[in-house]
Amino acid sequence: MLHTAVTIKPGKSYPLGAHWDGQGVNFALVAPNAQAVLLCLFDDRGEQETLRLRLPVCEDGIWHGYLPDAEPGLVYGYRAFGQYAPHQGYRYNPNKVLLDPYARQIVGQYRGQDEFLIDNPADTAAIALKARVAHEPYDWGGDVRPGIAVSDVVLYEMHVKGFTRMHPLVPEELRGSYAGMAHPAVTAYLKELGVTTVSLLPVHFRADEARLQKMGVSNYWGYTSIGFFAPEPRYWSGRAGTTPVSEFRDMVQALHANGIEVVLDVVYNHTAEMGGDGPALSFRGIDNSLYYHLQPGDRALYENWSGCGNCLNLSEPRVLQLVMDSLRYWVEEMHVDGFRFDLATVLARNAHGFSTTAPFFAAICQDPVLSRVRLIAEPWDIGPGGYQVGQFPAGWLEWNDQYRDTMRSFWLHQWPTLGEFAQRFAGSSDYFRHHNRSAASSINFIAVHDGFTLHDLVSYNHKHNLANGEDNRDGSTHNHSWNCGVEGETTSGEVQALRSRLKRALLATLVFSQGTPMLQAGDELGHSQRGNNNAYCQDNELAWIDWNQADRELADYVRRLLALRRRHPALRSVRWFTGERLPSGEADIVWLSPDGDAIASEEWVERGHVCIGILLHDTETCLLLLNASAQPVNFRLPPGRWQVLLDSADPAAPAVTIGVETVLPPRAVWLAVPAD
Repeated sequence: MLHTAVTIKPGKSYPLGAHWDGQGVNFALVAPNAQAVLLCLFDDRGEQETLRLRLPVCEDGIWHGYLPDAEPGLVYGYRAFGQYAPHQGYRYNPNKVLLDPYARQIVGQYRGQDEFLIDNPADTAAIALKARVAHEPYDWGGDVRPGIAVSDVVLYEMHVKGFTRMHPLVPEELRGSYAGMAHPAVTAYLKELGVTTVSLLPVHFRADEARLQKMGVSNYWGYTSIGFFAPEPRYWSGRAGTTPVSEFRDMVQALHANGIEVVLDVVYNHTAEMGGDGPALSFRGIDNSLYYHLQPGDRALYENWSGCGNCLNLSEPRVLQLVMDSLRYWVEEMHVDGFRFDLATVLARNAHGFSTTAPFFAAICQDPVLSRVRLIAEPWDIGPGGYQVGQFPAGWLEWNDQYRDTMRSFWLHQWPTLGEFAQRFAGSSDYFRHHNRSAASSINFIAVHDGFTLHDLVSYNHKHNLANGEDNRDGSTHNHSWNCGVEGETTSGEVQALRSRLKRALLATLVFSQGTPMLQAGDELGHSQRGNNNAYCQDNELAWIDWNQADRELADYVRRLLALRRRHPALRSVRWFTGERLPSGEADIVWLSPDGDAIASEEWVERGHVCIGILLHDTETCLLLLNASAQPVNFRLPPGRWQVLLDSADPAAPAVTIGVETVLPPRAVWLAVPAD
């Protein structure tokens, strides 16, 4: 692929990474504190180092060189020279071959070897991750972004592998892959279910922790990114004529063709290099003091607001550039529709803590590409002042754990007051109603990947995480769950019926609440992880969705809920309900006691009141009745006749028309509209 006599010439400092121009390849690497950088070339498998070339120019902290006649497919890495002075933040070791942060194809897999430790003198040429020069044109044809209105968004959090690994209608060779996700059986299911936006757990190239590898497991969820431009090849089918990139694009195109958006869960808060005792795979050896937040008192120590040992420092312009370039790549060249930012508070931290005017927010706000995609924050980290729900800029959607905890507690334990319930049901205005933010800003959820599945939420009082190898110490102990009287699976028909009833009530509350609903894939199918509430390392049948055991009735019920939400604008309004009078003279929302009167002031704050009516007036009128108690409740409705469109306690019951007096069954949600 190269002439025998190889000469590297001065190149260009932009674009960063390795880019083929038809005549050669330009290499550009940000490493302002390095004293020298070697470009190392390898055989096609990345196992044998064949040549070392010193990058000839360092311009404004960017080392670059141009290799004439080099072509796509060339495998390369870097060796960086400089000080080894950890207490000053410098950790250079030229014995470590380092991955280009801009690599679009990555060769090899980190196996957790001690040779990667930065103070280990061993040379890592044979085992290091390397980049392959990429050039992959793709015909997007008539691909059109769905462009779902925020009022219509229904998120569906899912794992690329786990969703299809056991799907009987997906060919065996495609299961667990991007191609499996693109299969018509999968796209048709998602479309018919009624979700609009899939939120994929991380698909960036990852390096599993050495600790997990020694246990014989992996970081299944994927929150250990090391390549921010490369799709994880473990989700590639390996079919001839395809690559991880082309197959990922095929998946996006297939989902778009069915009107479904693709959002990526991205991990820019930390990297797989972890803390000071982690491996030197890329950033640590290229310019440790640039890329990471280091403790000011001792720069040998890393800030650990992520809980993973290190944090990328986006207050550094070049690090921010890396993240922005990565985001634009996935939007412009991979056609994704948005991002969910893991531990997003880290991204907006500087020396003084989280800032609403952080460079990260400013960069996205002014970017003509990224300012228009879907932006979702996990608005917390574990550092000081790390809980920032409601503090992200207008236009962002945010995970709302307050909603999760309140709704779980309301239905399973009857703990919250009606005031607490109403606050969460109506969009959590105490967090989000400022700076003209939309009522859709709150992402409401009952269950996500991190925690119990919906089925396990009503089947276990305690976490059962022994399979993770941490003596059940990992995973949250504050789950607000209830096993309905029996821990785990049971043959009791009474317990099974109660669990199903609670799941239906929780799902109806989620879909009908104001805000943006998010479902966890498999919850509508009754998926269980046998009480494991932290299945991050379970790449097996425990975490994969078992389609052969799916609860089809529950899936049909969720499909019906989402259809009702689409049909009735009052259930997906992004305008805040305030209780104020509309031009028609009716209040836009009225909260009702079972006696038919508006809820009295003392009822809002006294515990024990768990039955409520919600009368919504928007472009239409909808009435919701919720009874979380174990007993039926006599309820006096507003004047007129009402057609009950949904009874979560008996979803098979036909629509009925009722008068002013009715009996609301226990643990049930009703949706009614005025009868004609």
